[in-house]
Amino acid sequence: MTYRLVFAGDSITDAGRDRSDDLSLGDGYVSLVAEELRHRDHGAVVINRGIAGNRAVDLERRWADDVLAESADVVTLYVGVNDTWRRFDDDDPTSADDFATTCRRMLDTLASGPGSSPLVLLVEPYLVIARAEQRDWLADLDPKRAAIARLADESGAMFISLHETMTAAAAEHGAAAIAPDGVHPTPAGSRIIADAWLAAFDAAPGRARA
Repeated sequence: MTYRLVFAGDSITDAGRDRSDDLSLGDGYVSLVAEELRHRDHGAVVINRGIAGNRAVDLERRWADDVLAESADVVTLYVGVNDTWRRFDDDDPTSADDFATTCRRMLDTLASGPGSSPLVLLVEPYLVIARAEQRDWLADLDPKRAAIARLADESGAMFISLHETMTAAAAEHGAAAIAPDGVHPTPAGSRIIADAWLAAFDAAPGRARA
């Protein structure tokens, strides 16, 4: 069976992909997931729609063209850390309530679309503390992390917990080995994200596997 999988998000999803090439997946977790899924089923079609720097509102603006138009069987939504970051580098905050409302609107379009609803995976934004001042970011990020978990529970989406996993890995190996700036993962960090995604995908109830 051929599966279409769309990954929508920010730079962690983008991972340097060539946006002029629909086959380009970047060099992050999406490419690692695609490699595994194609090993299982050569018919799996993986589409990367990450754009570096995106917040939830940016992702919503392109949601119809980049996600809904693909009529995917599996949709991954991974956004949130820029909604926190812009507060601290551009004095442009996004409240947790606004973030949750935007994400909910995107999820509602999947539930109300034609045909059967896709399997949805919601990825928790993480922050590895690479610099002392980033500890102040957690008070802003934590409610957004909670919002993603709550939306997964409300919508029946699969929730991919990352913050504690990435934090533990950084504590063991050092932030430089996992996410040197606290956000953008190294190959080892991308492997952790990919493994968490695959575990959630495989645990999805009532779904045939790609």
